[in-house]
Amino acid sequence: MKKMILAFLMVFSAGMVWADEAATPTTYTLKAMCTLSPASDSQTKGWVKFTQVGNYVLVEGEITGLTPGKHGFHVHEKGDCSAPDAVSAGGHFNPEHKTHGSPSSKTRHVGDLGNIKADKNGNAKFKFKDKVVQLSGEDSILDKALILHADMDDMKTQPTGNAGKRVACGVIELMK
Repeated sequence: MKKMILAFLMVFSAGMVWADEAATPTTYTLKAMCTLSPASDSQTKGWVKFTQVGNYVLVEGEITGLTPGKHGFHVHEKGDCSAPDAVSAGGHFNPEHKTHGSPSSKTRHVGDLGNIKADKNGNAKFKFKDKVVQLSGEDSILDKALILHADMDDMKTQPTGNAGKRVACGVIELMK
């Protein structure tokens, strides 16, 4: 009887280890999504997806209702789009207290994503890599607001790049 119980426990334990290993992925990809809604009486809306791929985040999206040309594109410090003009989202996400800059600058806010460009019909479709934003850790952009501005970010005016009013806002949320 002892041998049967011991055999049962060994099989049961092995099954538990196997099931535990199968349930725990060895590699996984973090993904987040943001749905942009109009702010400041604009018609701007769209979506942006963030995918953590090794040491960078792939940022891709589609936005409509813009004026043709470039528009400042930033992660802001609070995940709050409740104000009609989106000022409830606070300033640029800048946990390291750096100066404003371009995505390629050595010194920049975590939230400085540069500009996106709308075509003559006011539509923007984009895809780029960023090595500063992250979807995990202390400087994660999860639960922060993504803001699209009316004007181009000049990449130098402190602290915002002189990008104008906020025309769209959405909260960056982890995808399940």
